[in-house]
Amino acid sequence: MKKVLLLTCVLCLAASLAGAADTIKIGVMAPLTGAWASEGQEMKQIVDLLGEELNAKGGLLGQQVEIISEDDGGDPKTAALAAQRLSTQEVIASIGTYGSAITEASQNIYDEAGILQVATGSTAVRLSEKGLQYFFRTSPRDDDQGKVIARTIMEKGVKKVAVLHDNSTYSKGLADEAKAILEEQGIEIVFYDALTPGENDYTAILTKLKAAAPEIVLATTYYPETGLLLRQKKEMGWDVQLVGGDANSNPDLIKIAGADAAAGYLMICPPVPKDLPSEEAQNFLAAFEKKYGGTPGSIWAVLAGDAFLVIAEAIKATESTDPEELADYLHTSLKDFPGLTGLLSFNEKGDRVGDVYRVYTVDDQGNFKLLQ
Repeated sequence: MKKVLLLTCVLCLAASLAGAADTIKIGVMAPLTGAWASEGQEMKQIVDLLGEELNAKGGLLGQQVEIISEDDGGDPKTAALAAQRLSTQEVIASIGTYGSAITEASQNIYDEAGILQVATGSTAVRLSEKGLQYFFRTSPRDDDQGKVIARTIMEKGVKKVAVLHDNSTYSKGLADEAKAILEEQGIEIVFYDALTPGENDYTAILTKLKAAAPEIVLATTYYPETGLLLRQKKEMGWDVQLVGGDANSNPDLIKIAGADAAAGYLMICPPVPKDLPSEEAQNFLAAFEKKYGGTPGSIWAVLAGDAFLVIAEAIKATESTDPEELADYLHTSLKDFPGLTGLLSFNEKGDRVGDVYRVYTVDDQGNFKLLQ
């Protein structure tokens, strides 16, 4: 009887292992909880939907694609644990995440495990300056963004600018990029300091900002903090214009600030989902709305979709799931791939090639409106 039970267990284990080998596993690391949960939930939804569509067409290399999601909570320590969990689950690639500091906490884990990583909402320059073979990103870099921000501010004809960041990898990096360009052009930086993210009251630092008498404020903070800054600035009767970066490309910014306080805000970011030009993008957004009852609020979730698409394209083109072959293909052979957010190619560092930044404002109705 014991022998029969042992044989049964062995057969069950073998069947389980065979079943695992029948799928191609792709990980998603995203902030499914925490302050950025709206971003992470939509990242997961988009990748899940693309996976379902691909599987309905037969999958990849005769196998179904299995999406395995892990919550990084928008926190570097949690992200490291999430990356470690994914690296033990036979994923060949990992998509994500949102937040440069969060992605940075996972980079070495994926690289040492030989897992392809395609970041989606992480724009800090230094992420791709480390020579990591398996690191790519569908989002652009902060040095490109800093140029557009500086140009947008200079076009206003102002001479005194305040710069506010939150000391994170993304926020301080972008602030420094734009600040350096502005100073080179003779613009005076009358204030440069950091706030503490996650607080509920920024009136003290707004009071210091106002005392510096800037003609415009560059706040490279994330949307929860920027929304509060806009609302509390309005409450204290200060009508200086705020300019921000792509970490504010989320409709929750306007919900937090209120439409009246957000009106006139300037944001530099890739196109928001409704402004994506291609027929493929609009068809996918229609499919997303049919499945989930609304359209994605943020471009960062759509960039997670692009990450899935380029991973799938590399697997199809190489007829392989070997990360080294996939990385080589993405570095050298993927050219002008039609992604959801536009044509995709990567350079030798794994950075997306091409300028995708646009300038938006918030209109009186609380909508992001494309300016240029």
